[in-house]
Amino acid sequence: MLLHTQDGDGSMSAQPGRPLDGIRILDFSRILAGPFCTALLADLGAEVIKVEPPSGDDQRLMGAFRQGVSISFELINRNKRSLCLNLKHDEGRAIARALARHCDVIVENFRPGVTRKLGIAYEDLQAIQPNLIYCSISGFGQDGPFAAHPSYDVIAQAMSGLMSITGWSDGEPLLVGDSIGDTVTGLYAAWGIVSALYRREISGHGARLDVAMFDSLFTLLPTALAQLQATKSTPGRHGNQHPLSSPFGAYSAKDKQFILAIANNSLFARFASMIGRQELADDPRFSTDRARRTNELALRAIIEEWSASLSASEAVKQLVDAGIPSCEIWDVASAASSEQVEYRGLLAGVEHPTLGTLQLPQQPVQITGLPRRQARRAPALGEHSADILREFLDKDPGAITRLRAAGVIC
Repeated sequence: MLLHTQDGDGSMSAQPGRPLDGIRILDFSRILAGPFCTALLADLGAEVIKVEPPSGDDQRLMGAFRQGVSISFELINRNKRSLCLNLKHDEGRAIARALARHCDVIVENFRPGVTRKLGIAYEDLQAIQPNLIYCSISGFGQDGPFAAHPSYDVIAQAMSGLMSITGWSDGEPLLVGDSIGDTVTGLYAAWGIVSALYRREISGHGARLDVAMFDSLFTLLPTALAQLQATKSTPGRHGNQHPLSSPFGAYSAKDKQFILAIANNSLFARFASMIGRQELADDPRFSTDRARRTNELALRAIIEEWSASLSASEAVKQLVDAGIPSCEIWDVASAASSEQVEYRGLLAGVEHPTLGTLQLPQQPVQITGLPRRQARRAPALGEHSADILREFLDKDPGAITRLRAAGVIC
């Protein structure tokens, strides 16, 4: 393994303890899936060198803006260093290949075939760094019937089947409310990279990883795929109700809806007792999870008769006090400002030169005895170009000035 660590100010020093300390990643990815993956790895201590073209990652010009800054970019490029490098220039490609010699992992999400044209394909870089972990993220994989098709999150959601099971039964298919096609793919890519690094520790061999957005979302549908095989019919949309279990979804109180989740007979018996309807537990219509789902409309009427006189918060309190899974339905602002997010440390404040204090998401895995990495803001375009070339390629100030003047770096 290559061993190298980086302090928060960009300087190099030994910092034992974080899971990926000593791992260096050369990140050619842009927009969301790849940057989400490398942000997770950076959170765990990896040094991520983000390679951007002179125009910058497209995400700098997309998403949610405040004071001319893409907060979308800021959130998923935390804890990274930016190298502005023109890969259309021969010398830019040579620099990329030279940097690969100093790295453990390559991440890219170009359309299949583009890296070969740029001279940074797996074969090119593996020849330089034999035990390299090379991760390619794409819409449909590096080969196959749709490999050449361009893709975004909405394409993956539409083709994987996810949209077809999202929404109301009498309505049209709906997108999930965030870019889950990108983020899930980034999660799988990060998982694959960490697995490959572990394998390399044992065998000494690198790996080529092929992670597709379509594959990632398709394999994220265990309930729907189970339905398909059990019933031989295409799963449909069920709104805010679980397709197989009941009561398991949203129910109405006197002011708004709340969530009730009961997935076994003992919980249902407890619920029946709590609302003063003990007989429901022995009613053949409700005696099993499958029976409760079959008779969901009748069961819903009973539940909502009980909750009609209660506010959602009152209903939830009674249910939770009885040990029955229940909650109110929060909006994003409510979740972000909740004591749960604060206690679990899911947002970290950093100072941004334009935005002031910015709240960056933290990777959610709590590792006993290891504090989370101190969050750093996303880099400005090319902020670390000169430092990186000096540290790894021994470029002197004159060479860096020449490269900048020639449009190789910025």
